[in-house]
Amino acid sequence: MRWVAALVAAGALVAGGGWVLRADPFAAPTASTTAQSPARTGLAQVTKGTLSARTLQNGTLGYAGNHQIVNRAAGTVTKLPAVGQVVTAGNVLYRVDGKPVVLLHGAVPIYRSLSWGADGADVQQLNAALVTLGHATKDQLDPGSDYFGRATYNALRDLQDRAGLEESGNLALGQAVFVPAKTIRVLKVNAVSGAQTAAGTVVLEASSTARQVTVELNAGRQSQVAVGDKVIITLPDGKTALGVVSEVGKVATTSDSGTTIEVKIRPTRPKQTGSLDKAPVQVSIVTGTAEDVLSVPVNSLLALAGGGYAVEVVDAGGEHRLVGVTTGLFDDSEGRVEVTGDGLAEGQRIVVPAS
Repeated sequence: MRWVAALVAAGALVAGGGWVLRADPFAAPTASTTAQSPARTGLAQVTKGTLSARTLQNGTLGYAGNHQIVNRAAGTVTKLPAVGQVVTAGNVLYRVDGKPVVLLHGAVPIYRSLSWGADGADVQQLNAALVTLGHATKDQLDPGSDYFGRATYNALRDLQDRAGLEESGNLALGQAVFVPAKTIRVLKVNAVSGAQTAAGTVVLEASSTARQVTVELNAGRQSQVAVGDKVIITLPDGKTALGVVSEVGKVATTSDSGTTIEVKIRPTRPKQTGSLDKAPVQVSIVTGTAEDVLSVPVNSLLALAGGGYAVEVVDAGGEHRLVGVTTGLFDDSEGRVEVTGDGLAEGQRIVVPAS
């Protein structure tokens, strides 16, 4: 049977229902009744184990990063990569007037020619890129150095030789582009082969090859999600993959769907997510975990008129009694809630609404 909060508060004899309820049933929570409720009900069990608080959200599976490739060489575009093509740092990305433009890893956009005697952050990332690509060892060229010296000159000549560029030992403006990803995946080609291109033109748009799920989370739930939270990703084919929250946005945006923040999720085993781009997925974010606790279905909770909750326990003999409970973690995906209460034990049968 289901106890009605209003009747609990009233403490009256319900005509025709056969229930005699005290005004304060939780003064003695083992009080019982043998009457039957006209409402249709079913039974569930109190279980014990690990419970996770989860929030279910819709997300988009794709690739991390969105990089605009700004060309610094003026001339005719003679070769371009295809959409979806993967290019690794150190290789030719496209060609202008038949000359290679090499992809290099670095966060500082190239804005000047670099030659012997130059220094600065752009020189340091060039040195680091040359060492990473194997054109010099760390003993030959300090990857943390921001000075262009003999070691940089020699390593750069080696890069130019491999790329098919003139081995000048100087990095002319337009010979390379720096992108903050060691490997990129072409998303969009803005330039046209055979057309003129000017310095400062965005010729390509690219992402990294790292898999990522993006969720637009209601801004009011920002505090419920944190970096490091575990995630279960349900893919379009119904298979699941594990992930972890890598970034929780701090800037809210407003649209027709409400005010949201962007949450980024990194799949733990990227290969399990396949190669789909901009694919709709469902994510279950684990925002908290409680071990070795009792839990009940959320719909078994009875809201009391005076505040708080109870569950209706059915003893082995079929006798019904109310047990006051305190709630803890809610698992939205499983529809269960952590509870504690005197007289509540694993395996007990409790009343739930009939499905």
